[in-house]
Amino acid sequence: MEEEGSHGSGRKKGGMVTMPFIFCKSIKLSRPNEVCDKLAVVGFNANMISYLTTQLHMPLTKAANTVTNFGGTAGLTPLLGAFVADAYAGRFWTITVASIIYVVGMTLLTLSAILPQLTPPPCKGDQVCQEASAGQLAVLYTALLLGALGSGGIRPCVVAFGADQFDANDPKQSTRTWKYFNWYYFVMGVSILLAVTVLVYIQDNIGWGLGLGIPTILMFFSVITLIGGYRLYRMMDPAGSPFTRLLQVCVASFRKRRLAMVTDSRLLYENEELDALISLDGKLVHTNHVTFLDKAAVVTPEDDVKSPNLWRLNTVHRVEELKTVLRMGPIWASGILLYTAYAQQSTFSLQQAKTVDRHLGRSFQIPAASMGVFTMTAMLFTIAAYDRLLVPVSRRFTGLDRGISFLERMGIGYFISILATLVAGFVEVKRKHYAKAHGLLDSPHAMIPMSVFWLMPQYALHGIAEAFISIGHLEFFYDQAPESMRSSATALLWTSISAGNYLSTFMVTFVHKYSAKPDGSNWLPDRNLNRGKLEYFYWLLTLLQALNLVYYVCVAKFYTFKPVQIHSAVAVNGTEDKAAVELAKV
Repeated sequence: MEEEGSHGSGRKKGGMVTMPFIFCKSIKLSRPNEVCDKLAVVGFNANMISYLTTQLHMPLTKAANTVTNFGGTAGLTPLLGAFVADAYAGRFWTITVASIIYVVGMTLLTLSAILPQLTPPPCKGDQVCQEASAGQLAVLYTALLLGALGSGGIRPCVVAFGADQFDANDPKQSTRTWKYFNWYYFVMGVSILLAVTVLVYIQDNIGWGLGLGIPTILMFFSVITLIGGYRLYRMMDPAGSPFTRLLQVCVASFRKRRLAMVTDSRLLYENEELDALISLDGKLVHTNHVTFLDKAAVVTPEDDVKSPNLWRLNTVHRVEELKTVLRMGPIWASGILLYTAYAQQSTFSLQQAKTVDRHLGRSFQIPAASMGVFTMTAMLFTIAAYDRLLVPVSRRFTGLDRGISFLERMGIGYFISILATLVAGFVEVKRKHYAKAHGLLDSPHAMIPMSVFWLMPQYALHGIAEAFISIGHLEFFYDQAPESMRSSATALLWTSISAGNYLSTFMVTFVHKYSAKPDGSNWLPDRNLNRGKLEYFYWLLTLLQALNLVYYVCVAKFYTFKPVQIHSAVAVNGTEDKAAVELAKV
C-alpha cells in the first residue's frame, strides 16, 4: 500500500475527498449491470437492439442473441482486467489504460454510425430490408470488442478502487465502505437515467452519430478527470497473480495427497514475511472446510521452510484464500438466472414497448429504449429509502451497522425479481388482448391502443430488485474476498452477468427452435410478436427463478464468513471478536 503523505505532500490520502474524481469517472461509464453493460457507449446499451433491428435490419431473435452474446463477452473480460490489476499494474493504471481503449472503441462505433458505407441502405416502403453485410458487421463488432476489452479493465477495478480509499483500520472510515457501495450505485443510476432519456431521445430523433458522439467526448474528459486526482488516491500495490497462488495451492495439495491429515492446525506452515504483501488487512485463519487443501501447508522433510517451493508448500493464509473463493462459488452461481431475467429488458421488453402507445400528450412520444427510466427511477428511490429509512430501523434489531447483511439483501432482491418476470407475463397477455380486440394481431408494425405505462411495473420491479441484489453482490464480493484479490473477486460479479447473458442466448435459441409449430407459430417469433407466446417465456423464467431462490436460501444458510485475524482479534463479516482465534474456526 502506498504510504499516506507520500510524494512529499504530507497529505493524508484516500477518504471522501477522492470520491468526486472516481464518481465523475463512473458517471461517464455505462452502469455496472444494465443487461450486462453491452460493450458500448452510455445510452447505446439500452438502445442496442433498436440499432440492430432498425439500422442494421437484423431479425428480432438474431438481434436479441447478438445483444446477449456481446453482453456475455463483456462479462468475461473483467477477469482479464482484474488479473492485470491485482498481479501487475494496480487498479489505477489498469483503469486508465482500459479507459483509453474504451474511448478508441467508442470512436470507431460513432464512425460506423456516421459513415453511410458502414450501414445498409434504409428501407423503402414495404420492400424487404437489406441486412448489414459481413464487412459492415465486422466494423461494428470490432468497435464493440474494443469496448469489451476497455470495460474489462474498468468494471472490476473502479468499484474496488473507490472502496480502497477507505482505510479498514481507521474507525472513522471503515464504516463508510458499505455507504460507498450504496451511493456509488446511486450516482451510476443518475448517469444511466440521463442516458436512457436524453441520449436515447437524441439517437431516435436526431441521429445516431450525435447520440454516440456525445458520450464518446464525455468519456474522453472522464479519463482526464480520473488522472487529475492521482495525488489524492490511496494505492494498493499489485501483489502478484492471485490465480497463480490458487493454482499453487491446488498443485501442492495434490502432490501431498497421500499424506495423513493434520489434526492440529498449529502444525501447518505459517510465514508472515512471505504473506506480507497479500495480508495487509489481517491474516486469514484456518477453517475446517475442504480440509484436503490443508495438505498444501503440511511441512515435510523435503520442504525448505525459509525459501519454500510454493508448488509444494504454501502458508495457511494462501490455502485459506482458495477456500474463501470456493465458499463464494455457490453464492456466485445464484446470480446467473437473475441476470438472465434482467437481460430481457433490453430485448423482448423493449420490443413490447415498441408496439404500444408511448405518447405523452399529443406530440411527445417516449422512445421505447427510454423505458429503462422506470427501472432507474425505482432503483434510485429504493437506494435512498434503503439508506435513509430501512438501515436505521433494521439496525435497532440486527445490531449491524449496515442494517441487514448483504446475504439477506440479496435474498430480498431475488424474490422481487421473481415478481418482475411474473408480472411481465401477465402484461404480455394484456397487450395481446388489446391487439386482438382491435384487429391488430396480424399488424406487427401498428400501434396497439394500450398505454405504455402498463409496462411500468415490470421495469420498476427490476429496478427495485437491482437495488437489493447488485449492491449486495458488490458488498459480498468485496467484503469476503482476500484483500489482494478484490479486483478479481469483483470480476466474479461480471462473470455471473456474462453467464446470465449466455444462458439467455441459449434459452432464446432453444425456445425459438423447439416451440415452433408446423403452422409457423412460435413462442418467440422473429417478425410478429403479436402471434407469439412471450408470456410463456416470461413464466418459464419465473419458475426457474423460484427454484433458484430455494437454492440460494440453502447455500446462504450454510455460508461461512471469512475469518481474519487482526492484531490478536478475529474479524468475521466486518466485526471483531476478541475471543481466541480458535473460536472463528467453523
